[in-house]
Amino acid sequence: MYTYNTRIGFSQVDTNRIIKMEALIALMQDATCFQGEELGVGFEYLEPKKRAWILNAWQIDIKRYPVFNEKVTVGTFPTSFKSFIGNRNFIIKDENGDAIVMANSIWTFMDMEKMRPAKVEDDFIKVYTMEEPLPMDYSARKIMIPKEQDFKVTKKEALTVREYHLDSNMHVNNGQYVQIADAFLPGAIRYDRLRVEYRKQARLGDIIIPIIYERENTCIVALCDEKESPYAVIEACIHTV
Repeated sequence: MYTYNTRIGFSQVDTNRIIKMEALIALMQDATCFQGEELGVGFEYLEPKKRAWILNAWQIDIKRYPVFNEKVTVGTFPTSFKSFIGNRNFIIKDENGDAIVMANSIWTFMDMEKMRPAKVEDDFIKVYTMEEPLPMDYSARKIMIPKEQDFKVTKKEALTVREYHLDSNMHVNNGQYVQIADAFLPGAIRYDRLRVEYRKQARLGDIIIPIIYERENTCIVALCDEKESPYAVIEACIHTV
C-alpha cells in the first residue's frame, strides 16, 4: 500500500471545521497521483503515450469525517487490472491508526488521442502490487436515476463550465462535480456513504443543469447537459458503515 501523511487544513473544511467532501476526494486523488509518480508511471510517463486514467466511479464510506488540524494517513492500492479497467481502494486513518474512511474507485485507461479505452500495458501493471480489496459493502457502479414519484424532484439554475473547473486533461475534474453537487445536499445531514458515477466529460463552456432527487436519508444530484443527459450522478445517503 502506498501512504502519505498530511494534516487537514483550514481551506479544506466547512463552517463547522469538518472536511468538505471535495477535499476528502482530493486527498485520495492525490494519493493516486503520488504513487504513480513514485513508481515512474505518472504524468511524464503517460503524456507522451497519449494515455490517461479517467475515473468512472467512487464509493466512499465514512465512519468519521476528519476535522481541521487533524493528522491523517492516506493510503491507496490497486486491487485489479483487467483489459482497460483498473480498480483501486483507499483508506484514511487517524493518529490512532483507526480507519475513518474507506473507498473504492473504478478507472478506465484511455487513449486520449483517439478518445477511446486502451488496454493497460503489461509493463505498467508490473510496477504495481495488487492487494486484496478492503472489507467494504460494495455497491454497484451504476447509480439509477430515481422515478419522480419516489422522490421530490427539483431542477436548479444552469451553470457554465469555467476554467477553474478543469484539470490538466481539460475536462471538469472529478472533485469539481462533487463540489457542485455538495451545494444541493441538505446541510444538516452528515451522510456516511457517497457514490459518484461519471458518465461523460464536461468541458469548457458546457452547460450543466443540476437536477435534485430527495427523500428521507438519500439525496441524488444529477449534473446534466441541456438535454438532461447526465455528465455525473452523485448519491449521498445514510448507511451503516
